[in-house]
Amino acid sequence: MGFLGSRDEPADQRTVESRKKLRESLNSQIEAFLASGGEIEEVPSNVTANPPQKPSGEYGNRPI
Repeated sequence: MGFLGSRDEPADQRTVESRKKLRESLNSQIEAFLASGGEIEEVPSNVTANPPQKPSGEYGNRPI
């Protein structure tokens, strides 16, 4: 199986065992990342990738 968490994975193949393998794989990747000096930063839930922008003043400036 290439990517265990794929949405293309048929529902009948999503078993408790397959999810257990996915969790174990993810945990081992996290441990390897942390062991190599990586850090995990917790991002607050209210942070967005696109902060609010000031509305542009061009609304309604098209000629009729």
